[in-house]
Amino acid sequence: MKEREDFLHPRNRYYGDFTPENLAFNANLQEFAQKITYICSLETGGKISAEKAYKDIKMLWKDLKTSKKQLGIGQTPPSTEEQNSP
Repeated sequence: MKEREDFLHPRNRYYGDFTPENLAFNANLQEFAQKITYICSLETGGKISAEKAYKDIKMLWKDLKTSKKQLGIGQTPPSTEEQNSP
């Protein structure tokens, strides 16, 4: 069962700058990519319409953007001077 799970849902090792936020976002990004692949395959195979695929992908993109924002990815942390200012 583990082999099947690894085949269907492969995970790649994270090589970027390690922070818990970056690691969590990387996991979210890999899940996003996997779901996009499934949606594209379903649309290509005629199982869902192009409009449904577009809407599903748009929803996943919004979720990924929310994740990025909540984790603070790409934002510069406040400097210590700004934190100590009255």
